[in-house]
Amino acid sequence: MPTAVPERSAGLPEDGTRPAGAAAAGRPREMPRGVARAAASIGALAVCQAVLMIGLGFLITGPARHLWPMTAEDGVNRGLERVRTSTLTTLSSIGSELGNTLTVIGVTLAACLAMLLIPRLPMWRQASFLALAVSLQSLVFLVVTIAVDRQRPDVHRLDGSLPTSSYTSGHTGAATAVYGGLAVLALSRVRGPWRRVLAAVLLLLPVVVGLSRLYRGMHHPTDVVGGMINGGLSLLVVGHALLRDGRVSAPSALPAVPGAARAQRLPGRVAVVVNPTTVDETARDELRRVLAQHGHLEPVFIETTAADPGGGQTAQALDEGAALVVVCGGDGTVRAAADRLAGSGVPLAVVPCGTGNLLARNLGLPLSPAEALDAALGGAPRALDLARVEGDGLPATHFAVMSGVGLDAAMMKYAEDHDRAKSLLGWPAYVLAAPKAMRGPRMRLSVRLDGAAPLRRTARMALVGNTGALQGGLRLIPDARPDDGVLDLLILDPRGPGGWLRTLGTLLLHRKRDVQEGDGQPEFRTFRRAEFTFDAPQPREIDGDPVGSGRRLTVEVRPGALTVLVPNREG
Repeated sequence: MPTAVPERSAGLPEDGTRPAGAAAAGRPREMPRGVARAAASIGALAVCQAVLMIGLGFLITGPARHLWPMTAEDGVNRGLERVRTSTLTTLSSIGSELGNTLTVIGVTLAACLAMLLIPRLPMWRQASFLALAVSLQSLVFLVVTIAVDRQRPDVHRLDGSLPTSSYTSGHTGAATAVYGGLAVLALSRVRGPWRRVLAAVLLLLPVVVGLSRLYRGMHHPTDVVGGMINGGLSLLVVGHALLRDGRVSAPSALPAVPGAARAQRLPGRVAVVVNPTTVDETARDELRRVLAQHGHLEPVFIETTAADPGGGQTAQALDEGAALVVVCGGDGTVRAAADRLAGSGVPLAVVPCGTGNLLARNLGLPLSPAEALDAALGGAPRALDLARVEGDGLPATHFAVMSGVGLDAAMMKYAEDHDRAKSLLGWPAYVLAAPKAMRGPRMRLSVRLDGAAPLRRTARMALVGNTGALQGGLRLIPDARPDDGVLDLLILDPRGPGGWLRTLGTLLLHRKRDVQEGDGQPEFRTFRRAEFTFDAPQPREIDGDPVGSGRRLTVEVRPGALTVLVPNREG
């Protein structure tokens, strides 16, 4: 039986707000659990990062030093020495300065100050992300240069002798951390058509720095690659802790909204469905505060369970007359709630607290729970499509984002079986599962779209999308929209490394072309009803949750079945 937790505790004022310091009354002050959890995650992964970088250094300077590409590195350095000119030397000096310690510190400080002082809402998490990523890269770099003693290239070095080891390139690592971090923030925070151009320019700067260090004779090529890996891992480690689900939130209050406007927009009872494993009491207090700012003073919190990830709790909320259902959890929790809300007309507010948070990303919501709730409540209701899906061994249900068969489902299953890696790394655990999943055989399938003649295909993956965006801004299905009354189908069947590269280029550049059966290129189609039949049982997933293998799947769109609060797009 789901547990209902009333919003108001004894001793709270009638307006639902808490006196300053009330949360800490009667107990010693301690670090918020979200901050402690983020710090522990960064610390544990930083140790793994340092061990990995040191191991690679020992490999390069030890057992692999007589193997390619290490045997070709001296030739690269001597070749660059031979083509030096005064113009190239001047340009390399400028490029090298982009990764210099003082330059990196200055860029980091300027960017952090801008994020904290210029915007209407200070971006504390984003500033912390950049500063910590740069600091972590520097710390690991120092540890690695102490542990791995590698001589610099035997060429004339334009910058003289330096006290640190040649492995790794500190300039390149620092440039990767600071400019790569700014590229991540540009993709996630900047609006408009130029954000990808800005991100591309920022990502090009570490490459310029690395080439400059090679030209100036300061590093071997593998040292530069090692620096890029170190900087990239620093971004991944800190980004996982601070940006993945927004557990570390800004201490400042969210902007006030006029009380009359708040109360008139969404009157009535509010039910908050929460996953207790990802939403602690500190996070709940933040959500209560945001709800109070929008005129909802007595929300009821209902916790999900391992046996019921959100469907029963949402049904309970509807039975008790909820006028708004707020769902705090991952895509599985949101999907379970959406399944019960389908056709009810009761609006849903999505608060991302999971691994993928794909629906929140596709709706343009912030990934901080408090910011996401504030944006949703300050937005407007919008009718979105749902997809009804059923198959052998799979009772009829709905999904809001995507459902896949084959490679992606195998990746989800592998990550689910290794829950420790998933909880530690977040969505990158799915990427790590890809090599094992790719070793499986291709599947043969037949798909009938809207009653037409069946299409026979071989494929690595068949994916049905109601939305198209994944993590990092990648639009896997470029034309998928959650309110267009149709669903989109993507069939992938790349052949060999070259086929995977062509497929990746097609997806990244959003190129859609006429596909001939067997050419291995991504195939895109739209439909209202699809019936899939597979020659052998295949792994299946719905909104990131494995649902068991099967040989049949039927998917049908339900236009406008779900009402969701989405942010306003003005400005």
